[in-house]
Amino acid sequence: MTGKGPDITAPSDGELTEHGLAGEGRGGRYLLLACGALAREILAICDMNGWTHFDLKCLPAKLHLYPDQIVDEVEAAVGRHQGDYDAIYVVYADCGTGGLLAAKCNALGVEMIEGPHCYSFFEGNQKFAARCETEISAFYLTDFLVKQFDAFVWRPMGLDRHPELRDMIFGNYTKLVYQSQTRDPALVDKARECAGRLGLEFEHRHTGYGDLETRLRDWA
Repeated sequence: MTGKGPDITAPSDGELTEHGLAGEGRGGRYLLLACGALAREILAICDMNGWTHFDLKCLPAKLHLYPDQIVDEVEAAVGRHQGDYDAIYVVYADCGTGGLLAAKCNALGVEMIEGPHCYSFFEGNQKFAARCETEISAFYLTDFLVKQFDAFVWRPMGLDRHPELRDMIFGNYTKLVYQSQTRDPALVDKARECAGRLGLEFEHRHTGYGDLETRLRDWA
């Protein structure tokens, strides 16, 4: 396959958090219905591989703060777009839905990415599963979550107003693991700062796109 990927410019990380990505519906193509936190990675993978037959639409990344809403929002989005595409692929992992999202996707006849969450598929589901017993006290961040740390961690947990909650919430964690998708020294520095704010040890682990790229390649 040749050519450039989807002709979409992702908005700011704040917009992806609050509003997602509308994208463009062209019809007769394949739709990637994704979490807004994955928009930039999906666009980068499509561009690297020259995949021009995918459209991308993203639900707001902030749905991760309310995982009970993810299933209904995905179902509604599939219903809106199912008649416009040859196939729809859901680029969410389980993401705290307790298996309900997988069951809903199966009922809707759409495929979704495997894994409990993006930390797992970025690292590689098998590799992450092998580590999980020894990393039960690790707190994970991705590129997007480092950039949106205040929006997803600091403010929703009330740490901006009540810093004394830090020990209560993170007292059982020992380290922050930054799984980077891109090589950006500024993000590494910011992730290290986030670890310091939470009182955790810091580990940087460059994962790249992991199983996300593998799964998109299967669908392509």
